[in-house]
Amino acid sequence: MIPGKYLLFLGDVDERLDAKTACGLVDWAPERCVGQWRLPNCGINLGLPDMDFGEALKAGAKTLVIGITPFGGAIAPAWTGPIAAALRAGLNVASGMHMRLETVPEIAAAAEASGATLFNVRVPAQNYPVGTGRRRTGRRMLMIGTDCAVGKKYSALAIAREMNSAGLKATFRATGQTGILIAGTGVPIDAVVSDFVAGAAEALSPDNDADHWDVIEGQGSIFHPAYAGVALGLLHGSQPDAIILCHAAGRTHVDGYPDFPLPGISACIDANLSLAARTNPTVRCIGISINTAALPENAREPYLASLRAAFGLPCFDPLATRAQA
Repeated sequence: MIPGKYLLFLGDVDERLDAKTACGLVDWAPERCVGQWRLPNCGINLGLPDMDFGEALKAGAKTLVIGITPFGGAIAPAWTGPIAAALRAGLNVASGMHMRLETVPEIAAAAEASGATLFNVRVPAQNYPVGTGRRRTGRRMLMIGTDCAVGKKYSALAIAREMNSAGLKATFRATGQTGILIAGTGVPIDAVVSDFVAGAAEALSPDNDADHWDVIEGQGSIFHPAYAGVALGLLHGSQPDAIILCHAAGRTHVDGYPDFPLPGISACIDANLSLAARTNPTVRCIGISINTAALPENAREPYLASLRAAFGLPCFDPLATRAQA
């Protein structure tokens, strides 16, 4: 477990999508977030107090969490000095980057000198076997998406919360760095060697009570030109009994890939069901989750209502409306 509370490092990013780890912690674990630290040219503000490292320590922070997830998962040179300064001040540092903190000499030296701890959240904690395809007891619900960053994590967290509130047995299963920071456990599935992704997904959702649901955070999309592999391995290894289609309203192409239009919702559901049936022939789609942030407020409910009518499925926004489990 990473010591909390957290000071969120926002660096110099301009887009909230690039700060999705910090945003996820603010939305789902606000009690752990004491403040934010930003470089002068940072273009976003999460509404937390701006604090220096000494102020954060006095406010109860124990860990600087790198709250940004740049393309490729590398630590930018401009961040090295501040991260090392946080370590020298007495804060631990947690990172969800693919690049390990200790591979940056200045950061490694600062940690060794101060005695602070470096946490690499996006590094698998164990080796996983290849997938077996064996059916497991218990039930599983997987979030799948038309694209990356469309609300798969938020949807899984909201559904698990509502199921637990209704007295059902449900566990949120994290597959990415932000979900792991929120839940305290999970598998960084996109950092697992490709041959073992399905096996890691099987380990993440093991045998359980017959009436227990694992609510599994999805990753990537089978339609993504770079990240389809992790989505397919997670789909096969999870062996979902149910899938929830996640989409960001108004998005027309794969984020960062303007030459790749997004599939329609129906095509996305059908393709995922076809592939998921390889390890669970009885899989079905039971709902649609929509990030409506890009829509005017008065257009959100009519948009959701139109999808309910078109597909005959529950349709919700995990933040703007409650997930109906």
